[in-house]
Amino acid sequence: MAEGRRPDEGEQFEARGRYTVIPRTLVFLRHGGDVLLLKGAPTKRLWANRYNGLGGQVEPGETIEAAARREVREEAGIAEITDLALRALVNLAGEPHGVLLCVFTGAAPTRAVAPSAEGVPEWIPVADLARVDLVDDPAVVARILASDRLLYGYRPAGAARFVLE
Repeated sequence: MAEGRRPDEGEQFEARGRYTVIPRTLVFLRHGGDVLLLKGAPTKRLWANRYNGLGGQVEPGETIEAAARREVREEAGIAEITDLALRALVNLAGEPHGVLLCVFTGAAPTRAVAPSAEGVPEWIPVADLARVDLVDDPAVVARILASDRLLYGYRPAGAARFVLE
């Protein structure tokens, strides 16, 4: 046993039949009355040609916030974000594991964006969310954008969209 390590410390990382989740981020940036969405590349396995916030996996050794900022840089070329705040934690159930989606909102001081292999970032008026092919329910996205507190949600296995409590 490593010096200073408790005997049960390693056990917390062993699933042993327990439900496990992979942490991911989802970011909705605002600029004025618009929200930045990523129109997924036509070659994407998931959500090709559909709109979603920016985000992705959390890398080892990275905080959730750092992952959110990195994903925005990689997917839209935006290096500066103000007022970044965690607004929702959503358990996306799945087998053999689920996803813990950490949803952030923030503001972009510029509208300048750059496409990436993930897709094309586009500024969409919040009032027009229901008019685009959005991965998640437009009402849920609008609720996250308007919230000033942490929301909690879930998506049962096999469901198309998540719900907030």
